[in-house]
This record gives sequence, structure tokens and C-alpha cells, in this order.
Amino acid sequence: MASWRRITGIAGLAVGAVAAGAGAVLAAEKVAVGRLRLQPDPEADEPFGQLHGRPLTVVADDGVPLHAEINGPDNAPVTVVFSHGYTLSQDVWHYQRRDLAAAARLVFWDQRGHGRSGQCSQESCTISQLGADLYAVLAATAPGPAPVVLVGHSMGGMTIMALARQHPELFGPKVTGVVLISTVADDVDPTLWLPVLLRPVARQVATPVMRGVSTGRRAALTERVRHAGGDLAFLSTRYIAFGAPAVSPSVVDYLERIIRATPVGVVAAFYHALLQHDERAALSVLGRVPVTVVAGEEDRLIPLAQTEGLAAEIPGATLVRVPDAGHAIILERPELVNRVITELIARSAAGTGPRAHDTGPRADGTPARSAQA
Repeated sequence: MASWRRITGIAGLAVGAVAAGAGAVLAAEKVAVGRLRLQPDPEADEPFGQLHGRPLTVVADDGVPLHAEINGPDNAPVTVVFSHGYTLSQDVWHYQRRDLAAAARLVFWDQRGHGRSGQCSQESCTISQLGADLYAVLAATAPGPAPVVLVGHSMGGMTIMALARQHPELFGPKVTGVVLISTVADDVDPTLWLPVLLRPVARQVATPVMRGVSTGRRAALTERVRHAGGDLAFLSTRYIAFGAPAVSPSVVDYLERIIRATPVGVVAAFYHALLQHDERAALSVLGRVPVTVVAGEEDRLIPLAQTEGLAAEIPGATLVRVPDAGHAIILERPELVNRVITELIARSAAGTGPRAHDTGPRADGTPARSAQA
């Protein structure tokens, strides 16, 4: 039988090897991040998180206070309502708030549990409830017959779909246009950014692990680790959310701070909601108005093929494919997103339906009804 000294010695060597490996990884991370931060950063002086509008509290149908802000003139001919994505906040629409206020009246709101909106029960963290919340936001911020254009990113797009299913009567008379960015109607798989061999295991353990770290002492420990941030958080955010290697480090830092500010309990609850998401029944309703679907070709969370399928299921929708862009396209390619929104506002005001742009056959030989930015 091996002696205790030998056993502990072997264990010590193993632990030392693991620690050395971890140290090497951390050192490599610091070198990689250091090199990225030495590159020219055109967004270094951008006032991220400092732009705000006129605040308004909207009370949801279950009493949760929803924080909204309004920018632009109140007498503008159209109101544009922006719904943000999973683990984000209205602050992610920085460039839209900065650049579009002259074109329309803009409404930004934090989805329940996110940003400056009130906390809620885990049971109420559903896509259907988000649709009901958006209905309350519309009633409070854009009452009457004045037209509204809805813009949604990721889970915010799903929120718009839920609203369309719940209140189809709005689409046409009230809602005159929709922009859906980096989103899908069903079959959400949050593990797609992982290597293929790891995905089956991640799908099995993600939900119980999320639930386990979202309450009690584990939640407090998880929050401390998350708020420590660091180079790994920077690199992870850059890889998962963005497509172009040259993305501004300041933009990556900003998005990482927004994500980190979302409580882990909200992250866990809405993770489960995303897995259950299925709003295909709403797509025919969306087709009553001009719809533009925007997809980054390097999106690691929503595959391009799924976004193409979404656009194909919405009658008359236009698909805009953006090369070298990832999931956070609203921060990565804001000038393009702003142009898409402005063009959709003009089309909806003119009462013209969406036009399909033929860019030739897809890889499988079927015709494409899309535009490549």
C-alpha cells in the first residue's frame, strides 16, 4: 500500500500542476487583453452610460415598476419603442439614443428585473409577461392613435413577438413597423457558443446549476465573483457578443458592465424562459406591417440560418445580413442599425410594405429575399 507521504506528495504535485496551468492561462489572458487595450480605440471618449432621457415609471399588470425614459420631441410624428435583450438594460441602446432623437420620439425601457426596473418573482420571468409589460409601456408612453415603431434586440425581439400574439389588434392601426435584431421565434440554444463536444453536457447541467447559484449564500458568492470582473470577463464578452476582431475595448467593457449589473437570480430565471420560448404563432401578425430582421453573420448565440428562417416566416419581411458582426450588433455596427431603423420609420410612415432584395441563391440553391449590408 502506498504511504500517506507518497499519496499527499502526488496530490501536491497534481494541485501544483493545475495551479501552474491556471496561472499560465491567466498570464496569457493578461497579455491578450493588454495587447487589445494598446490598440487605437476610437470610442475611448464616448460617454457610455451617461446619456439619459426624461424618466417615467410604468406599473406592470402585476405591480412591478418598469423604468422608462423618453428622448426626442413629444410632437414627433412617430414614437419608437426599444426593448433590450437578456441580461442587458436600456443603456445598451446608447448609439440609438445619441443619434436618433432628431428623427423620432424615442422610448427606452428596462425589462423587469433588469436595469433600473423593479425586481420580480422568478415565476413572472416569462416571455409572455414581457409582452404584457411592453403593452403597459405602450399605454403609458404612447397613448392614443399616434403611430409606433417597435425595435427589439434578442430577448427584446421575443418581447415584441409576445405582444403581437397577445394584442394582434395593435399591428396595423397602432404599431406601423417592427425591427427585429439578433433574435429568433423559437428553439433557443444558449450553448451554441461552446465547442460542439461540450454542448450536450452544458444543456444538461445549465438549468440546475443556474438555479443552484441564484439563491442564498451561493448567489452572494456568485455575485462577488461576477463583480470581480477581470480579463476573463472581458475576453468572454468580446468572444460571445462581438464578431469583428477590431471591436473597441471601450465598447466591450461597457457591455460587460451592463451584463454584470443584472442580478444572478434574474439571469437564471430568464435563462429558463428562453428555453421555453416559442412565439411562431405571432409571426403572421407581424407580417401585417413592414418588418426588417437584422442578423450578424458571426452571431455565436443566434445562428444566421435561424434568423433567415425567422425572416422567411414573417410575410414580406426584409432580412439584412451584416458580415463580421456578432450578437451585440447594436453596439458593434450602430451606424448600420440606425440606418435600418430610420429607413423602416420612413417606410412605415409612407404606408409601404417591405421590399425583398434578391442577392442571389443561398448555399442550398433556394432564392434569398435579403439584403447584405
